[in-house]
Amino acid sequence: MFNKEVYSNRRSELKKLVKSGIIILFGNNESPCNYPNNGYYPFRQDSSFLYYFGQRRDGLVGVIDIDNDSEILIGDDIDIEDIVWYGSVDSVSDLAHQVAVSQSAPMKELQRICKDAQKQNRKIHFLPPYRFDTKIQIMDLLGIHPNQQKESASVELIKAVVKMRQCKTDLEIAEIEKACAIGYQMHTHAMRLTKPGLTEKYIGGQVDGMAHSLGEHESFATIFTQHGEIMHGNPSYQILESGRLALCDAGAENSENYCSDNTRTYPVNGKFTQRQLEIYSIVEACHDYALEVAKPGVLWYDVHMNVCRLMTDKLKELGLMKGDTEEAVQAGAHAMFLPHGLGHMMGMDVHDMEGLGQNYVGFDDEIQPSTQFGTNALRCGKRLQEGFVMTDEPGIYFIPALIDDWRAQGLHKDFINYDLLETYKDFGGIRLEDDILITKDGCRFLGKDLIPYHPKDVEAFMANN
Repeated sequence: MFNKEVYSNRRSELKKLVKSGIIILFGNNESPCNYPNNGYYPFRQDSSFLYYFGQRRDGLVGVIDIDNDSEILIGDDIDIEDIVWYGSVDSVSDLAHQVAVSQSAPMKELQRICKDAQKQNRKIHFLPPYRFDTKIQIMDLLGIHPNQQKESASVELIKAVVKMRQCKTDLEIAEIEKACAIGYQMHTHAMRLTKPGLTEKYIGGQVDGMAHSLGEHESFATIFTQHGEIMHGNPSYQILESGRLALCDAGAENSENYCSDNTRTYPVNGKFTQRQLEIYSIVEACHDYALEVAKPGVLWYDVHMNVCRLMTDKLKELGLMKGDTEEAVQAGAHAMFLPHGLGHMMGMDVHDMEGLGQNYVGFDDEIQPSTQFGTNALRCGKRLQEGFVMTDEPGIYFIPALIDDWRAQGLHKDFINYDLLETYKDFGGIRLEDDILITKDGCRFLGKDLIPYHPKDVEAFMANN
């Protein structure tokens, strides 16, 4: 937890931005596995609640009364039966004082607060809920059906939270660096272990174990697969084979709940083939190019599209694409090979704040999401600012079903060499990903130690470790 003044200052700034009414920030509750006495899924506090109230205990709600300049931490103290099983914890009053909140109250008080505000026709601000128990609570408190809660969420509050959370402070950057250090250990551990004969499941489990042993847990479900052409290829019981590529997309969430997110692709047997190197070198060039062009004032959409142009140029050199590069990219032909965006915001959520609405988080009045296949998966397009943390994750994928579908439709036949593409159906996919901080004049990688990714460095690491 940060110093309590950090949370107090954040809440003060939030009041100024939202201006009037009552803000309710719901913390998360425990989620039982099958039934309560059978244990719980790992608890994760809501990120916005954490940002403003800092406490990780379940069953808490933060109330900020802007008009009366008051704050209350709502929650029930645990009883003696829970203490017997789980040990003593701080009272809700103690938790409140730890983050400079002067008042606390039991959960039943929240109903009265909401009823009084409604009687006075005061605006009650809440963020879009994503858990069913929270949706039921909002329905009980405010009478809004769960189907209408996303549309009823406060746009003023959403925009204020995005404005505050999108630019990371030095304190936050330091925490992300810690998460990146754990991510380094996760990925290099996987590289040491990877060899023919082991299962994807075994390596993936080892990666997760490293995150759990050094931080809170993984920042998202670990991807480890020989089928890199599958965007979210969760580890299976498939045996790793010599001559194949393994793709590991994994990140850590540290003790302050800040995240890292990296991807590496490397040969199962430790040695790239010539064909693998040809594709890998294109992804490597695109990965490094983003670092050259990303800086404050530049649209992230333009960074993405410039990377797509570079990728198209280099795929043309291999004969996989053809025709005019600009026409190919504008038509979306490059999405055969890169059907996702270059990267997304990162912070307390690995896809930072996206639950608040992509239109508010990654886009704005200047630029809205594309509807074109591939480009529509770009999570952020707006102008970069100092303090943004973005992922830089270009990739090239050979997806047999997509190849067959586009070829059958005759899509982009002026830009794609389908005959040659047929010979790559068994290739898989390659992605390289690192986390970058937008600085005053440009950007830099986050993490003291960068996970090896240049081909010679990858091969040397795997040979010597």
